[in-house]
Amino acid sequence: MNTPPDPLDPLLDRWKDLPEPPPRLAAEVWRRIAHSGEESAPVIPWWNPLAAWFARPPFAVLFIASCALLGLFLAEVRLNRLENERSAQLARSYLQLIDPLLTERNEPPRT
Repeated sequence: MNTPPDPLDPLLDRWKDLPEPPPRLAAEVWRRIAHSGEESAPVIPWWNPLAAWFARPPFAVLFIASCALLGLFLAEVRLNRLENERSAQLARSYLQLIDPLLTERNEPPRT
């Protein structure tokens, strides 16, 4: 029984006439392998461990609660500052209302 010829046989026959490899080919191959291992070391992005922490429900809830409390605190600080400014403005207006010459007495004399 005859087997049909393999279509790869002519292609493999071309490889019989290979040139002689350069000297130190093995050393160069091993050097490239060693350097490729150093360059392609897996770099773990900083957000992967963070995502692992937030994948746990207690930490996610704690983060959301902390953000909400921080927002409330910052809003309170801002409102407190605005209220202090308003109180100071009211005090200045009151002083000027009861003593309209207050600003004139505090100014340096005109010459």
